[in-house]
Amino acid sequence: MRRKIPSNAALQAFEAAARHGSFARAADELALTEGAVSRQIARLEAFLGVALFERSGNRVRLAPNGTRYAAQVREILERLERDSLYLMGQSIEGASIDIAAIPTFATRWLIPRLKRFQQAYPNVTVHIAERMEPFLLADSGFDAAIHFEHPAWAGMHRYPLLEEVLVPVCSPALLAEAGENPSLDALPRLHRRQNPDAWQLYAQETGITLANSAVGARYDLHSMLIEAALAGLGVALVPRLYIGAELAQGRLVAPWPDGKAITKHFCLVLPEPVELSAKPVQAFAKWVIDEARGAAPDPLIQ
Repeated sequence: MRRKIPSNAALQAFEAAARHGSFARAADELALTEGAVSRQIARLEAFLGVALFERSGNRVRLAPNGTRYAAQVREILERLERDSLYLMGQSIEGASIDIAAIPTFATRWLIPRLKRFQQAYPNVTVHIAERMEPFLLADSGFDAAIHFEHPAWAGMHRYPLLEEVLVPVCSPALLAEAGENPSLDALPRLHRRQNPDAWQLYAQETGITLANSAVGARYDLHSMLIEAALAGLGVALVPRLYIGAELAQGRLVAPWPDGKAITKHFCLVLPEPVELSAKPVQAFAKWVIDEARGAAPDPLIQ
């Protein structure tokens, strides 16, 4: 059955006129005559059976129905343009995959390693978007997700990657300013907003005394905590897998034991088994599993 959808030309003319509040300015933007814009909008109103503009002489103003419709049309046209530009940017001979990932994992672990995937599969483009919370992977537009193990992934195919072990770190300058052998309790502590009890759990696990484990600045992301620690703002409890370079370079120090009380596990999530996945997705999945196997001191992947 033929869809009841107005012409694209009429929708573009209407959206431009609604945005500018003027047929003449819409005509200038679209490289049309004012009469052509007026006719397109008249056809759209006839098609819908609704007046979209209130006309008074040479002046026009959106009618209530037009205001609502303009917002909906603008959203649809913008989405259509984004999707079209996305496809226009694809290599004719190549393929692309879309991966959802936790932001700090993407910036601190995944992206620094992507050059190796690019060298192995030069015709596959990897698009990465951040997702903080688990979501319904089916019909999301993503080919795979890299996230924490979570009941929300039930029914999906999960492949273990890495263990997130937290370790307290700070800048060597902060440690030097605090004098010889300072206690952890004497230093300012930094918190991740999503784990408000992390320091309390760490103190209970390690036996280190913290008079008030909740005191200190709070940040949304581990990447923010790492930058705050590098800036000398305090001691941050962050995943060791994100700070290997900073520890090796001496920009951060970790004189305290690791904490495993709130350890989490990263996994690769696919809508179908890796063996049945499309070739570009299958290539990426096997690559990231191998990278995790090689990078983890105690890999989850056997």
